Formats: sequence, C-alpha cells, structure tokens
Amino acid sequence: MRTFDDKGLSTRCVHAGEWGDASGSPQTPLYVTTTFAFPSTAALLDVVEGRKPGNLYTRYGLNPTIQALEEKLASLEGAESALAFTSGMAAETALFLAHGRGGIVCVGDAYGGTLELLTQQLPLLGIKTHLVLGHELQRLDELLAEGVRLVFFETPTNPTLEIFDIAELAARAHAHGALLAVDNTFASPVNQQPLAFGADLVMHSATKYLGGHSDLTAGALMSSKALLEPVNAWRKNLGSMPAPETCALLARSLRTLVVRVRQQTAAAQMIAEAMADHPRVARVLYPGLPDYPGHALAAKQMSGFGAMLTIDIDADAQGTVAVVDRLRLFTLAPSLGGVESLVTQPVTTTHHGMEAAERRRRGITDSMVRLSVGLEDADDLIADLRQALA
Repeated sequence: MRTFDDKGLSTRCVHAGEWGDASGSPQTPLYVTTTFAFPSTAALLDVVEGRKPGNLYTRYGLNPTIQALEEKLASLEGAESALAFTSGMAAETALFLAHGRGGIVCVGDAYGGTLELLTQQLPLLGIKTHLVLGHELQRLDELLAEGVRLVFFETPTNPTLEIFDIAELAARAHAHGALLAVDNTFASPVNQQPLAFGADLVMHSATKYLGGHSDLTAGALMSSKALLEPVNAWRKNLGSMPAPETCALLARSLRTLVVRVRQQTAAAQMIAEAMADHPRVARVLYPGLPDYPGHALAAKQMSGFGAMLTIDIDADAQGTVAVVDRLRLFTLAPSLGGVESLVTQPVTTTHHGMEAAERRRRGITDSMVRLSVGLEDADDLIADLRQALA
C-alpha cells in the first residue's frame, strides 16, 4: 500500500488507506463479511498472535474495509494509528475506560452526552471525574497534582465556541505525567491539528464533519499505537466496532472533507459578520470575529475558524423559539456538520438534561441558538436568518 505522509491534506483525504483491488477499483472494496479463512493453522496463528498483518474477524477490526478507513483517519490528524467506533460517544467511552481510571478532568463546556457520561455513569465504576470551566483553570494544576491522569476538552467548545490553548494545556498535563485528549469534532482536521500542538489523543464524532452527509453514525480516535492498544481492547469487548458498510460510507465522505469544510467555514464567517450587525442579535459567538475573546488564540492554532456559530437573540425563551420556528433553510434538528444547515437551541437538545442553574453557570442561555452551516449559498442563509428575526 502506498503512503502519502508527505502529501497535502486533500491528497491524503482521497488516497490515504486506499489499496484498490485486482479488478482495478481505485477505492478499497466493501468487505461485507464477518470472518476470514486461512490456508493453515500456522497462518491463522501468525495473525492472531500479531506476527503478520492480516484479516481475521470484523468485530476485532481485522477487516480490509475497516483497516483502510483507519489508515485514512490516522493520516488526517498526522497520527501513527487510528480506531473507528460506532459513534463519538463510543470512542469517548473506550478512551475514558482505558486511560481515565486514574481520574479525568474535563475542561470547559462539552457536549451534553459527554457531561452525562462523566458525571453519572463513570463514577458508578469508581472513576473520579472533575469538571473545570475555562475561568477555573487554577483548579487544573491542583487536580493534576492530586493524581488525575487524563485531561479532556473540546476546542472550540459546544455550544459557546470557547477556545483553549492546546499547547499550554498539554504542557501542564505532561508536567504531571498526565495525558491530554482533545475532541476535534467542531474544528475538523481541516481547521485544526491538535497532535501538532502536543495533544496525545484526538477524538471525533465522525457522524459530523468527517461523515458530512447526515447519513452515518461513527466515531474515531487517533493517537500512537501504544496509547490506542488498551483502547482497542475495550472497543473489541464492548462491541463498539462500526459495520464495514458504515466504514465504506465514511471513507467515501472523507474524500470530499476538505472542499466541504472550507466552503462551510467561509459561509459561517459571512453569516457571523452579518449577525453581528443585526439589531435583534445580542451576541455572536464565533472565533472568526476579531472582537471575539478567543480570536487571537484561534488564529494561532487553527487554519480556519470552523462552520459552527452560536447567536444570542435579544428575546426571551418564547421569542427565541418563535425565531427558530420561522427559519426555512435552516433545518430544526440536532447534530451538525452535514451538507444541510441545521439550527438547534442547546436548552432543548444538547444541554436539555442539564440543570438550569448549571446552564447559567456555563453561560448557556434560553436565547442561545446554535447554527451548523452547510453548503447552501451564504446569502440565502443570511436572508433566512433575517426574515426569521424580522
């Protein structure tokens, strides 16, 4: 199989991991099979015991379609290796079980499911978890000194788009012998490469930008082979392996990742600037705006500011719902990263299960609207927002 480590991201999206077949297909075929035959017991044991690469059993990930996808995923983040999962939450769960038993600290805002896993499920297994907001970073050093061994965060965060300094937090974690894991879902590998700034592991909900068409559910984890080996054991025995059909669909989507995300990012910038001047918008949270608090840091560690933005409407909860319900091009639905633009209120979806007091502490308001910008014309999306706000 050819390597493309010295090539640009667009080239790697198309070619990395692909090995074609004897019939001349330029892409890896879809192997819809659960098990693979061997000519002899010796050949089987070579694969089982790791002496030779090969295919064995799909739940183990030893399937050509899955392995080709994982090579492509690793290439996108400049990682040595990658693991595919049934969802982003499955990737997080395996990560936390493998590397979080010494304690986990989650910095800043995060997806509601992540916070639920950290605060409600993992403590049942005796795993100590801690939530530290961006203005409480002095607590991070205290927790690391007490023995926490995994620092996890999103940047930009969901839904407030807060930016964290990956290199700084990596240095602080490593000074105490801890690992740093970054959820890179919002930025995507097109706009940010956390491993290049010192992160140890990178996680994605591949359902979002990596899949990009709202037609698959998957997750991904990229890192060194050594750090992924214990994660893989949890994936195998929890049954978190995506089906070959999903892997083939995801590999197809990755071939257009760069062109999709770059156009979505450009449109999001235009929408953010238009909304910043709108009289009914109290605040726009988008790293690409020069007056955004995290703009300088985002410009330093991101090559693009992403296609997610959040606006605070100058209205109460009922008035905000009325605006959302009047949108016509923005589809009211959870999730993000697809070719169609989506709108959601965090208080009704991603953070609906969070106590109101905790939402207020995190700056998540009833008037907050999160926008996932798709591939429609930016002018049409701006017009849709203006008519809904009018």
